[in-house]
Amino acid sequence: MEGYERFASLQLSRPEDGVLEIVMSVPDRLNAAGHDMHRDLADIWLQVDRDPDTRVALVRGAGRGFSAGGDLDLVRDMADDWEVRTRVFKEARDLVYNVVNCSKPIVSAMHGPAVGAGLAVGLLADVAVAARSARIIDGHTRLGVAAGDHAVLVWPLLCGLAKAKYHLLTCEPITGEEAERMGLVALVVDDDELRDRALAVARRLAAGSATALRWTKLALNNWLRVAGPAFDASLAMEFLGFSGPDLREGLAARRERRDPVFPSAGGDGGPGAGTPD
Repeated sequence: MEGYERFASLQLSRPEDGVLEIVMSVPDRLNAAGHDMHRDLADIWLQVDRDPDTRVALVRGAGRGFSAGGDLDLVRDMADDWEVRTRVFKEARDLVYNVVNCSKPIVSAMHGPAVGAGLAVGLLADVAVAARSARIIDGHTRLGVAAGDHAVLVWPLLCGLAKAKYHLLTCEPITGEEAERMGLVALVVDDDELRDRALAVARRLAAGSATALRWTKLALNNWLRVAGPAFDASLAMEFLGFSGPDLREGLAARRERRDPVFPSAGGDGGPGAGTPD
């Protein structure tokens, strides 16, 4: 597809006039984002923005889920390699701001696990559609790093500070129905209706006034731009954690399918515990 050749980690098609469908497809790993996909999820929105043939983008996952988040090999490389960590830090920041600043409406269709970088796109989309099977999880703190990515930017605005704190601190999963009730997503549908319903929304947007829709998005997303400093701080704190021992324990626990036993959970509670002098 002309202009999209470099986004080889994503499957791209045009199911309708004016609609670009973006599919994360690593089915045997639940569409986890490795090095290439993480980069492509950050950069593709710049091409979407300037593509005259795309009026709406629709993003979804192949197979049994939307996205399992960051591939564990990518996480390990971020912990071990300063160059990788700084590169992915920039990509993570670009991913969020490029979605927010993309002038074209974005529709997401989430089913099964929705985690990490994939979830960032899913919840930052202008219209997020979830299947009843969706399991939305922000698992950063369970991995041993601060909730960075998109969560501090958008969760308090969508579902309120109390719910955002609860789910970001505990990593408790949210079903598609709960996500709609909380305001995290716009619509919830039966699994077998997910793509058709999301495509119907995309079709409706593609037939609308391009200028009216894009300028409405531009204005509405100022709510997110105002929260930019909070997002930047959360991302910096997340990546600070990638150099610490809690991340290594969280990564080991993920690989061994057990509960983590974080070093900072003992003793004085770790950095930041207690009261200032």
